[in-house]
Amino acid sequence: MSTIPGVVAINTFREAVRDRVLYNLIFFALMMISASILVGEISIGISRLVIINLGLSAISIFGLIMAIFIGVGLVSKEIEKRTLYTLLSKPVRRWEFLVGKFGGLLLTLTVNTALMTLGLAAALFYVSGNFLRADVSILVAVYFILLELALVTALALFFSCFSSPMLSTLFTLGIYVAGIFSKDIRDIGILTLNPVMQAAARVLYYVLPNFHNFNAITAAAHGESIPVSLIWQNTAYAGLYVALVLIGASAVFSGRNLK
Repeated sequence: MSTIPGVVAINTFREAVRDRVLYNLIFFALMMISASILVGEISIGISRLVIINLGLSAISIFGLIMAIFIGVGLVSKEIEKRTLYTLLSKPVRRWEFLVGKFGGLLLTLTVNTALMTLGLAAALFYVSGNFLRADVSILVAVYFILLELALVTALALFFSCFSSPMLSTLFTLGIYVAGIFSKDIRDIGILTLNPVMQAAARVLYYVLPNFHNFNAITAAAHGESIPVSLIWQNTAYAGLYVALVLIGASAVFSGRNLK
């Protein structure tokens, strides 16, 4: 098995952690989690609820910002620096380059998410002095956030293969927002009673990534258990969708003239 994607992934991770933007985002996320402690102190009896809600929301929002704004520049930066031409002149296939870039950014997001999760755990421990068995659902919610970020990263990488960073950002954000409301799009199509609109809405529902299924923040905040079946379904769904998007990105990038 080729080790080239792994080498590209490690180099991508090293470049990403040198970027000051990442540290700023982590800082703001940790500040938001700290602010949730103050809000929780003001809200009598619901401090844990507020902290978990704001903490997980901060992890999701700042992770999304990282995934999009770093992901859309993975290919364009290499082209601007002309390092891509040097790399591809070696026995490196274009799909190996893309898979490595995806793996490197996903590794970066995983490390940053882990740091922010530790910040959330510290905030919870500060308020309550202990952890509950129900807090396991928080880790599941964080895992779902990582799956969501993997999807967003793949989409950002796909658009960056043929578009500018600005357009790639808009495309990725548009797909993300549409994916959150994919069920609503399907329901609106049903309400129209128009066969054409119903068919179009149904196609969009199945084509768009269903980000709604990855939202377990409310369940984690209320200490509700998350079914194991949902964990497996989300994992399989994210893995399949990411694989399809990366295959599409490789096909587009392989056919692109870089001269």
